[in-house]
Amino acid sequence: MTALKNKSVSLVGKGYWLPFVLITFFFFLWGFARAILDVLNPFFQQTFQINKTQASLIQFVTYMAYFLMAIPAGIFIRRQGTRRGVVTGLIAFGGAAMAFVLSRFVGDYIFYFYLLLLFVIGCGLACLEVAANPYVTLLGDPRTSASRINRAQSFNGLGCIFGSLLGGAYCFSTENPNISAPYIFIGIAVLLIAILFSRMKLPEFVTVEATETSESKPLVRRPMFIFGLFALFCYEVAEIAINTFFINYATENNMAQWISTFIESLSGAVLNPHFIASIVLSVGLFLFMLGRFAGSWIMSRVRAERVLLWCAIGTVSTTALVVADIYIVSFVASILIFVFESIMFPTIFALSIRGLWSLTQKASAVLMMTPIGGAVGTILMGMAADSRNMTFSFFVPLIAFIVILIYSLFIRKRL
Repeated sequence: MTALKNKSVSLVGKGYWLPFVLITFFFFLWGFARAILDVLNPFFQQTFQINKTQASLIQFVTYMAYFLMAIPAGIFIRRQGTRRGVVTGLIAFGGAAMAFVLSRFVGDYIFYFYLLLLFVIGCGLACLEVAANPYVTLLGDPRTSASRINRAQSFNGLGCIFGSLLGGAYCFSTENPNISAPYIFIGIAVLLIAILFSRMKLPEFVTVEATETSESKPLVRRPMFIFGLFALFCYEVAEIAINTFFINYATENNMAQWISTFIESLSGAVLNPHFIASIVLSVGLFLFMLGRFAGSWIMSRVRAERVLLWCAIGTVSTTALVVADIYIVSFVASILIFVFESIMFPTIFALSIRGLWSLTQKASAVLMMTPIGGAVGTILMGMAADSRNMTFSFFVPLIAFIVILIYSLFIRKRL
């Protein structure tokens, strides 16, 4: 076990706790927004009578927005500062959420109207993430950057839990739910936060430490950054695709029905299997959050590269068990995937921008294009599920996790 050289290094730098807490709150916010999409996918399948490939357009448009907005958002933030970047993202997010109230006027085009609004929400979330991810890494000692971003993103997991639980309860426990109602509520809350945040001042970092040599070397000539970019893309393929179709997987392998029958035999309560599956998804997301907290603590003592390697081995093993289709064993393995994948995004992100100095913001914007992997992954997994079944479709995240394992072995050798 390789320990960090200085165990007494503070997680957050002196005077930076307030901005750290404020930015951490936004990790919760977009975790909540993204988790609702995983409930909307099976809900829209039922409501609009569409197949999994068509339903995956929900994730496709949202994460396509990340791809299209990441670079413009990065340019805007470099010119206008972190605070304005955050406020702009909040306004786009909140405004699009409020616009769900107009869905009653679009008639037969309602599904496509929802896709348009989700695209705008994705643009707002992209702006928030481009601002927040590199900002958190700079709020303290560089040696604790991976641990710090894991700690902040742990609250992303908390937001996912609430989004999945509340979304599942609303969509699958009531008759003919109006999906516009929760988005209108979210929109009001986000716009109020935007007003408050616009009046706050955050410390801005001017990264002048870069030497002429490092500054003149473009990102495309940095193999660690390029490999990290591809690894993040593969992570988004796996994580978003699994989250999107987990409810389908839990219901189609009859595990959700079995749990529902068991609950009915004990209490007499009849619960929608899709609602049960959304609760199981929330359990997985809870383990995901605990994994990030644990990962943050471990990485304050063990090198991030080593932790990433063991987690990559874990994701490949558990996903392979799902593909093997060993009934209850595979179902448990599908939940454990959330534990092992939990630290991957913030860790790969931190490792990819380490040592880039004044190129950090530019690199961050490029890295925040990787959620396009979620758009690709959900389409591929939906097509695989429609052509065969949900178990077979897990080959998509399995291949993506294998790439991350290769990446973790590569950077482990460079220690």
